[in-house]
Amino acid sequence: MIRDTNEDTRTYKVVVNDEDQYSVWPAGRDNPSGWMDEGERGSKEECLAYIKRVWIDMRPRSLKRRMMECEKAS
Repeated sequence: MIRDTNEDTRTYKVVVNDEDQYSVWPAGRDNPSGWMDEGERGSKEECLAYIKRVWIDMRPRSLKRRMMECEKAS
C-alpha cells in the first residue's frame, strides 16, 4: 500500500462562536478569539461531516433573534 505523503493526519476540533457559526480548527492550537470548543474532534473530514449534520440553520444568532422579534411585533 502506497501512502500519500500529502495526507493530512492532524487531529481537528469543531469550534463555534457566539453567533452559532461553526468552523474546523487544529486541535493543538488555541482557539481564535471569540470561538469555543464545541466538543467534536477527529480528522478534518469527520469534523466537517459533523458540522454538516448539526449546522442546519446558517443564519447568525443575532439575525434569528431579530427575525423572531419582528414576528412577535407583527
